[in-house]
Amino acid sequence: MNEAKFNIAILIDGDNAQAKLIKELIEEVSKYGKATIRRIYGDWTTPHMNSWKETINQFSINPIQKFSYTAGKNSTDSAMIIDAMDILHGNSVDGFCIVSSDSDYTGLAKRIREQGMFVMGIGRKTTPIAFVNSCEIFTFSENLQLEEAEVLEEETPKEPSKSRPARKERPKKIETTEKFPRVNMNIIDKAFDIAINEDEEAHISKLGLALRKIDPSFDPRTYGFKTLTQLLASLRKYEIVRNQVNGLNHPRLKLK
Repeated sequence: MNEAKFNIAILIDGDNAQAKLIKELIEEVSKYGKATIRRIYGDWTTPHMNSWKETINQFSINPIQKFSYTAGKNSTDSAMIIDAMDILHGNSVDGFCIVSSDSDYTGLAKRIREQGMFVMGIGRKTTPIAFVNSCEIFTFSENLQLEEAEVLEEETPKEPSKSRPARKERPKKIETTEKFPRVNMNIIDKAFDIAINEDEEAHISKLGLALRKIDPSFDPRTYGFKTLTQLLASLRKYEIVRNQVNGLNHPRLKLK
């Protein structure tokens, strides 16, 4: 994607998002394009929205007021959907980011994709799978809080043992108190089969695209790694192959 031309509308459900993560959220969207439209929806007369009031000015987010007409209910979802349709048919953006953990936006995500436009979602890990799979990319908000991964370079002991040659350490996981799940190797294997070339190797970039097609929520940060390359380097079944092109490394993956 060309970020200079790829414009994204960020639509935030204020009842289902965290103000403290807005900086990380916008940075995540910026990986795929330029956030030209930034709107947050909610009932600004309620204490629940107070945490957003300073944040929206700092990050140039336009607040949209929606009153709750019935006790226990809100009109945020319908307002977001109506605005999204207006933006969609206005041809002012190339894609959308829906920030919510609410399954009510499943139909909206499907409709945007049917129009041939990019749609990503950001929400908690409790987000219903139907909404997750309706997006091309879905990022769990918990992953936006993870610290940077610390990766060990190849180290040679000062006095290597004759019986034990120096070996390369596996990448360390991100240091947090959270217990990370095990990597689903079935997904990795399927993506590898899709991305493999005639040399029986797969470019990491193509493998990443294949993983997202199989599972829109696939994210190396879910498993404690900052990048996909670091995650793949930790697997015993595969190994990373350096691939220098014009001075740049475009790593590939192959079976051991």
